[in-house]
Amino acid sequence: MLTTRLSIAFFMGFSTFCSAQIDRYTYKSELNGVTNTWHKIIVPNTVFGKVKSDFSDIRIYGITPKNDTIEAPYVFNILSEKLINTKIAFNIINTTKSEKGTYFTLQLDTEGSINEINLNFAIQNFDWKLDLEGSQNQQDWFTVLEDYRILSIKNTTTDFKFTKLVFNDAKYRFFRVLIKDESDPKFSSVQLLSRSIIAGNGVDYSIKSSAISEDKNNRQTVINLELNDAVPLSHLGMSVSQTFDYYRPLKIEYRSDSTQTEKGVRYQYKTIANSVLNSLEANSFKLFNTIAKHLRVTVFNGDNQPLTITGFNVKGYEHQLTARFTKNADYILVYGNELDRQPSYDIKKFVTKIPKELTALTVKKEIEITKTKVRKIAPLFENDFWLWGIIGVVILVLGGFTLKMLKKA
Repeated sequence: MLTTRLSIAFFMGFSTFCSAQIDRYTYKSELNGVTNTWHKIIVPNTVFGKVKSDFSDIRIYGITPKNDTIEAPYVFNILSEKLINTKIAFNIINTTKSEKGTYFTLQLDTEGSINEINLNFAIQNFDWKLDLEGSQNQQDWFTVLEDYRILSIKNTTTDFKFTKLVFNDAKYRFFRVLIKDESDPKFSSVQLLSRSIIAGNGVDYSIKSSAISEDKNNRQTVINLELNDAVPLSHLGMSVSQTFDYYRPLKIEYRSDSTQTEKGVRYQYKTIANSVLNSLEANSFKLFNTIAKHLRVTVFNGDNQPLTITGFNVKGYEHQLTARFTKNADYILVYGNELDRQPSYDIKKFVTKIPKELTALTVKKEIEITKTKVRKIAPLFENDFWLWGIIGVVILVLGGFTLKMLKKA
């Protein structure tokens, strides 16, 4: 009989412990489709605004037929693109000047293709156009870039340089750069690169609303963007209708907090990028994987007329959990715990053994976890007068015993 009672008590305690594991989190979603040992889980957009910034409070729990709670290990990955830069060795074999400008001839040490050249000059302020040609024998030259613009501006308010030549893969033994300017460009260094990109899984996020206003007093264009959810952002793109050359510093911020004041809600913003909106390159700005729902972009126009901004695109990368399932159970994804720490799983040390092709699990609708209420034990005496009364009685009794002992003595 005692053994039965102990077993029941142990089972109830274990069930409470299992429930407490899940109760530590705020949200849960059922996972459907577990049929193999390995599966991938694409993190839904609704999750990002409810987890810690390092995603350390995500767990996968399973409830077995015996009502045991088990934890499934996972590897967390952000499927961003990977850029591989290979430096190409070369020699500068010739520098000449003609009525067209200044020539620099480069000879590659090996046979290979390049697609980027980075130029550096001792001059800090210039606005030049150049031609880039390629040749196998220095007799027959073929155009790679024509009238390509490079620019450098440096003063008390601006520090901007665009001297990167980007083009399709070109395989020549010799390259020749013509700077179309009469002045001495004071060429200082050059770097040849072969760039390749391993594509990631990009995600385009829809913009719920956008508002553009002109701050004439501060000569700024202020843009407010709202997304459907707080999501991890990697790029913000902007389209401008003007066809003339322009150069405008800008600041990108995200809404980090809000405060209720007598005049209404006051929002706090944090800067995530400072860059330049310009006509020389694609206006796509990196946001370094910031989780945000509201963005504010401030364009500093100076003495120029505001630009006509016609569109935006906001992008991020797919976030994925690669999980291992070893027992038959009903699995759930739980998250939302500010006190949680980063999990430590063995499988992180053996990622090369994880299969490449994985089936994605279906993440069901999010449910807020109902916390198990802790039963409050009522105090023995809820009224203080009873407590003081008992203390008084105890004092009288002790006093009586003390007087009786004194009389006997």
